[in-house]
Amino acid sequence: MKISEIKKLLNAKVICGEELAENDVYSACGSDMMSDVLAYVKDQAVLLTGLVNSQVIRTAEMMDMVCIVFVRSKQPTEEMIELAKDSGIVILTTDLRLYEACGQLYVNGLVGNGRTEV
Repeated sequence: MKISEIKKLLNAKVICGEELAENDVYSACGSDMMSDVLAYVKDQAVLLTGLVNSQVIRTAEMMDMVCIVFVRSKQPTEEMIELAKDSGIVILTTDLRLYEACGQLYVNGLVGNGRTEV
């Protein structure tokens, strides 16, 4: 799924990385616990989270994630935005709750890790 499709499905706003919107993601992970992300994420993925701190960007960078979606209208700090830009990570923000955002992506074909189809 293209990041631009995720933006549309979640009615999200691009905070940074709009030039990367046609990049693909192959799976999604929804978590506020970065230890779970480190343990379970594989492949190029999008991270959906309500946690707003620089550790989210650093975790995404370590796991080769290409996109972070902040849910519940959460807004990243300027430091986080700069870290994401430096790492080539797209940041989106949506008004949806984590459960709703993950569900919307899942029913539209973006699977979780280890799954090949909905």
